[in-house]
This record gives sequence, structure tokens and C-alpha cells, in this order.
Amino acid sequence: MEAERLTALEKNLHLRSRMLSGIRHFFAQRNFLEVETPVRLPCPALETHIDAEPSGDWFLRTSPELHMKRLLAAGFERIFQIGPCFRRGERGERHHPEFTMLEWYRTGTDYLGILDDTKALLAAAGLPERRWEVIPVSEAFLRWAGWDPSQAYDAARFELDLVDKVEPALPRDRAVVLIDYPAEAAALSRRKPDAPHLAERWELYLDGIEIANAYSELTDPEEQRRRFAEAARARAAMGKPVYAVDEAFLAALEAGLPPCGGIALGIDRLVMALAGATSLDVVIPFRE
Repeated sequence: MEAERLTALEKNLHLRSRMLSGIRHFFAQRNFLEVETPVRLPCPALETHIDAEPSGDWFLRTSPELHMKRLLAAGFERIFQIGPCFRRGERGERHHPEFTMLEWYRTGTDYLGILDDTKALLAAAGLPERRWEVIPVSEAFLRWAGWDPSQAYDAARFELDLVDKVEPALPRDRAVVLIDYPAEAAALSRRKPDAPHLAERWELYLDGIEIANAYSELTDPEEQRRRFAEAARARAAMGKPVYAVDEAFLAALEAGLPPCGGIALGIDRLVMALAGATSLDVVIPFRE
């Protein structure tokens, strides 16, 4: 490693260590249980645009979400996990095929309760105080892309305009939350009761970088099976591998998943934000 990068890396690894200690302290104070779930799975979650890395006849997890929800269905009420996740074909300044994810879930709340958790967590983790702005997805797309995806959803156009028009226009001087996504863009999220064309989902951006993705979790097993089937059809149409449905997860939903909220937060990107870095290169020691 070149000397300049090594110096920055050492500073950021110490920052990362302090941040992880702060995160664990935050959850311990709030009576969350730290858990570990399998990294190698027979069937990853069926999502249209997320590709799993094969591991023999199984796959490396793209997220611990489904197993963590099975724990909620079994009676655990407040759980969190910090660990590795893997996504095939993702590499760049802000992407890596192996990365560290923080996920937490709690019963008796929704995506707005998880937003309150997130604000408190980031303050405890050392994020400098800043304004928070919450922008509905429809408003953001009308302002910066010229159309409302909740009224006429187009998956390809949505993803392209999000990356090319909306994200670059987001304010950099505050934490930005894009909230209430089109229902078609939230495979594991509950629909809004008063606006079923929208999903109770938000994403957090710091310095224009997406840091976290949160839901009011879908608890209806029939609706979840339908969404998995839709994702399978979409993946097949794009020539992508179609993964088997996780029947153990659906059985947990059928047994009863209580109302809950959850979130996935990228640890590596959060370290980038805290360090004022623009690339994962200076916060991850090895990028083989």
C-alpha cells in the first residue's frame, strides 16, 4: 500500500473501530439483542435487481433480513446484527462485492420509528450534527426528473433517473431522507394504508451517498409470495438467475410476524461519511 493511503487507512480504521463500539453501546442501552445468522444460504431473497454470489450449490447472503425476521416471528422483539454481505457484480468507488451491513429490527414500530432510531444512532456514532430533510419520492422526481413514478411506474426509467438525475441533485449540507417509494419499488415493505400505491420505505443519503434503506416490514405471507413471484418473472425476463423461494421465511410469516420496522445500513459508507472520504479505498484495507 502506498504511504499516503496507508496513513489515511490507519486513521479510518481507528474511526471505524470507535464507531462500531459506539453502535454496540447504543443498542445495548436500548435492550437490543445482538444476533448472528447464516452467511451461506440455499436461497437468497428474491429481489429483481440484487444478484447473489454463488458459493457451491448455495449462495452468499445479500442481506440477513429474512433470517432476522424469522427471529422476530419466533418472539424476539429487538435485534441487531453487524456482519458481511455479498452482492455479485458490484464494484466501484462506492460499491464492493463484499461489504459490512448493520441491520436492526424491532416489533411494535414502523418505518418512522426506525427513522427516529437512525437519527439517535448517528448522533451516538459521532456524525456531526446537521439538518435533516425528508422529501417524498414523488416530489423529488417531479422536481429533478420531471415525472411522478408513483403514478406511472417504469422500473428501468425509475432506476436510471434516480441515479442520473435525483441523487446528484440532493442537498449535500444536510441528511436527506427520500420517503414513500412506489409500491413496485419496495419488495419487502408494507403498503401505506391510506395510499396503497406507495410503500412505507425510506432511504437515507449523507453527502449524496445512499447510506441506509428502511421499511415498515411486510407481514402478509400471501402478498409476500406474490411479490417473490413477480421478482422471479422479472429476473427471468432479464436473463438473470431465478432463486428458489425461501419457504422457511414464508412459513414464519404464516405463523405470524408482528408489526415491525427494520433497516439495513452500510457500515463502510457510514465510515466514508464520518471520515469525509469519497471512496471506499480509504476505509477498507483489502479490496481483492
